[in-house]
Amino acid sequence: MSLTLWQSRFERWMEQNWVHDDQAHDIGHLRRVWGSAQKIMANSNADALTVLAACYFHDVVNLPKNHPERRLASTYAAEKTRQVLTESFPDFPVDRIEGVAHAVQAHSFSAAITPVTLEAKIVQDADRLESLGAIGLARVFYTAGVMGRPLFNSEDPLGKSRELNDVLWTLDHFQTKLLRLPATMQTAAGRELAQHNAQFLVGYMAKICAELQGDMTGIDESVLRDFAPG
Repeated sequence: MSLTLWQSRFERWMEQNWVHDDQAHDIGHLRRVWGSAQKIMANSNADALTVLAACYFHDVVNLPKNHPERRLASTYAAEKTRQVLTESFPDFPVDRIEGVAHAVQAHSFSAAITPVTLEAKIVQDADRLESLGAIGLARVFYTAGVMGRPLFNSEDPLGKSRELNDVLWTLDHFQTKLLRLPATMQTAAGRELAQHNAQFLVGYMAKICAELQGDMTGIDESVLRDFAPG
């Protein structure tokens, strides 16, 4: 069966069975993760069907970021993935199910599980790319709005004289997590893409800092220097 047909079947299952209210994690997100995964695994010997399935089921259980069991969400998702592939897709190759489940479990940043297969590394990188660049910027502020978090500390937006706390200030999340993602990438292709997209977020930080200083048309060059991905 072609990957395109498998993808269509997975999407149909999601449309009929995936119950959630997080618009930062929708079918569009799953498609984009798969798209990034295809770029990362090009010219590799990764098993494409395993990667595809993991991309589509990695958030099948998705707990809110402030949920007390958030770090276990990917473990729950892996368990659900095994069940779904076994019961709803009886023709899915049995010998790939555990590989898919591992990739699902290891994708999560909060779970801190090291991926041990190439497929899991690709899925983890592809999912983390969603947190960077223009899409990442939109998603982080969407999530902040849902959770009712303030945008930034106007007096000290980059936390130079205070402790960073992304529970209190959304912009702090750039430093506590997002700008650290390129260094966590498992593949060379993923790292290159992450560094490129992280630069967009640094540019945003430089722009917002300039505006907070009253410069509505410029950027804070010191931010570009201090936070340049590398």
